[in-house]
Parts: sequence; structure tokens; C-alpha cells
Amino acid sequence: MTDIRHDEGGFLETVKVVVQALLIALVVRTFFFQPFNIPSGSLIPTLLVGDYLFVSKYSYGYSRHSFPFSAVPFKGRVFASEPQRGDIAVFKLPRDGSTDYIKRVIGLPGDRIQMRNGILYINDAPVQRQRLQSFEVSAGAGYRDRGTLYRETLPNGVGYTIQEFETYGNKLGRNTELFQVPAGHYFMMGDNRDNSLDSRDMSSQGVGYVPFENFVGRAEVIFFSIEEGTSPLELWRWPADVRWNRLFTAVR
Repeated sequence: MTDIRHDEGGFLETVKVVVQALLIALVVRTFFFQPFNIPSGSLIPTLLVGDYLFVSKYSYGYSRHSFPFSAVPFKGRVFASEPQRGDIAVFKLPRDGSTDYIKRVIGLPGDRIQMRNGILYINDAPVQRQRLQSFEVSAGAGYRDRGTLYRETLPNGVGYTIQEFETYGNKLGRNTELFQVPAGHYFMMGDNRDNSLDSRDMSSQGVGYVPFENFVGRAEVIFFSIEEGTSPLELWRWPADVRWNRLFTAVR
């Protein structure tokens, strides 16, 4: 004879375990680490389309944007720690407050930022840049383009690789006006300099200055990476399409 009370107890215990697991996952996602994937190439060569990474939520403290759907209504940040020049950070796009963007922190509050002939200037001083190598890529429709990699080193010693292209891509960002970063805001840029919508675009469709309140967290580690156009669910394609050498590498 079936023990109804035993079956009900087992079902309730299962529900309890599931609810507890969901609550733990929510706490981890909100206060510690949140996974993100890279859908565009604005940070190539540092981050590639198909990279999956963990972002530390505690790095800059917490704002309403730290919570799912920005659902907790408070202003400013608690336990705040300011972003450092060179950090790769996820933030909410200022113009809508909901779209997640990821870029590199270039300008701090009060900085003067300008691009002159492709050279980044911070507070009127050119940022050190060293040419690394050139390469060829497909530009679509049978066209080829030549790109060049440079090692850029910020005033605080943080170094990373950027890329530029000879023919294609948006070169308007190579020569800009002088930007004065307002208090409480940051100037963000992509490492793929000719193909990045970032703080160099101050239009209503651009990024502009990013308020500190909009920061979500700092990119820490790539935990998975797969070739562009391949879904992680296509397990049969993993042996060939997973970028094994990128797994569990730090984001710099």
C-alpha cells in the first residue's frame, strides 16, 4: 500500500532543496560572481566573440544595477571601491540603464582624454604604444584587410593589446575632441579601436561618460570559450570549436 504522507514529504523535501539552491545561486550572482558572454568584437584581441567570463560583483561595491533587473531602488553605491585605469568592466549603458556593455576603463573622473591620429592622450600626455605585428583578415565579400596590433601601456603601468585596421572599420574615433571626464563618471573604450562603440561617441546613440552607479562589476576570468557561430549546447562540436587554451585564463 502506498504511503501518501511519505510521498508528500519526499516531494516537499525536493521543493525545499530546489528553492534553497535557487536562493544560493541568486545570492552568488548578486553579491559575488555573475557570468557574462561576449557577443561582439569590441574588445578583440583581449576578449573574443564566444568567450564566457565571470565578473566580480564586489569589486566596485553595490548599486541598484547589482541586482537582477536593477530592481532594488536606491541611489549611489555601498561598500564602494573605485574602478582602476585599465580595468575591464561591465556596466549598464547610460542611455537606457538596462543594456549590459563591457569596455576598458581609460579615463577617471577629472581626466582629459583625446585621440590624436590614433594615439591616446591622457591629461595631454601620449600613452606609450609599441607596435607588435601586422596580420591579414577577411573583411567580407571577398575583401581582405590588414590589421596591426599594438601594446598600449597606461600611466599606472597597466598594459594590454589593441588593434587597428588599414582600410575598413570606423576611423572617426582616431581623432576626437578633447573630453573632460565629469566627477563621478568614467571614460570607457574598446581594445578593437576601429570597431568599438564607446565613450568616444557622445551622441544619443553612443555610450558617453559612464556614471559610477552604472558599474556592474570587473571581468576576472574566462571560464569557457567557443568559436563564433557555435552554440555551447552543440557538444559534438566541442573538440574542434572550443578554444581550450583560453579556458580559465585571467582577463587583463
